[in-house]
Amino acid sequence: MKESNKKAVLLLEDGAVFYGTSTGLDGTAYGEICFNTGMTGYQEIFTDPSYFGQLMVMATSHIGNYGVKDTEVESKHIQIAGLVTKNFSEVASRTGKTDSLYGYFEKEGKVAIRDIDTRALVRHIRDSGAMNAVISTEIHDIEALKQELTNCPSMEGLALAPTVSCTESYEVGPVDSAIKIAALDLGIKENIIRCMTERGARVKVFPWNTSTEEMLEWSPNGLFYSNGPGDPAASPEVVAEVAKGIGSGLPVFGICLGHQMIALASGLSTFKMHNGHRGINHPVKNIETGKGEITSQNHGFVVNMEDVEKAENVDLTHIHLNDQTVAGIKRTDANCFSVQFHPEASPGPHDSRYLFDEFIERIKNH
Repeated sequence: MKESNKKAVLLLEDGAVFYGTSTGLDGTAYGEICFNTGMTGYQEIFTDPSYFGQLMVMATSHIGNYGVKDTEVESKHIQIAGLVTKNFSEVASRTGKTDSLYGYFEKEGKVAIRDIDTRALVRHIRDSGAMNAVISTEIHDIEALKQELTNCPSMEGLALAPTVSCTESYEVGPVDSAIKIAALDLGIKENIIRCMTERGARVKVFPWNTSTEEMLEWSPNGLFYSNGPGDPAASPEVVAEVAKGIGSGLPVFGICLGHQMIALASGLSTFKMHNGHRGINHPVKNIETGKGEITSQNHGFVVNMEDVEKAENVDLTHIHLNDQTVAGIKRTDANCFSVQFHPEASPGPHDSRYLFDEFIERIKNH
């Protein structure tokens, strides 16, 4: 590991500047800055395709202390643009680890800076909202960094599913299963697929731009629309295919971006949140059972509650208890439901894993 006390700079779009030091993982990186409040699960967070192109601030102060493990990734690569931490641990102390976080980032060519006052930074983002930012250990001139930041596009209006989706379809799970789920990959997490194959399903994962007709040629008995990064409204061609999927009559399930696509296909609208929900302790109420659930969340866009309340063919099934935003819906005129949070909970609690059971039951009863 390279020793480095080199100065590092973080510049936010609103002009706020934070100073820290290099971890030895030097360079310049920019993207929308966001924070995650999870106390654990950093490897799953960093490899979640939904975070593609974002600078990640970890609210917990010690990152890297238990290293990384090959089996705990959500995709083949680190998806975040760069990392901002208070303490970046050079020691990885866990039985079974396959690398240190430093080694992992070095192999992936990612930038990480430390010694930032992350408590002050998180409060600033919380109050001022998510915005673009740049981190650098190479450029310390603020005006030059401001120029660098002009290269960073706004997350609003950005379609990112094409960047993170698979390019060829593939199949996972028991070959002879009677439960066949066609999944559209908008940035799918490994653990979502695992949660379906663990329940006996054969899953075929299709690239983001696959037509509904091609998915149906495989003769699935369920359709799944995955999580992913970017603005859902920026992909009208995907929304049109999701509408066809809902109209097929097959059971349909969507998570996160997939949930937003189902909402758009149902005539609802979405909007960019002030700073989104990112953490593993978000309280949600299941309106149908009255039970509270602690959920894992990662999204910067949300479905418009007013549209849900006005819709004649959509019912609200889950509500976020912190800010009363839409956390789950179902269609009353189709075999279709979706949630904004992550029931596969990687990382996070397993309170909502029953949603995969519900999807399998819908397929069996179809």
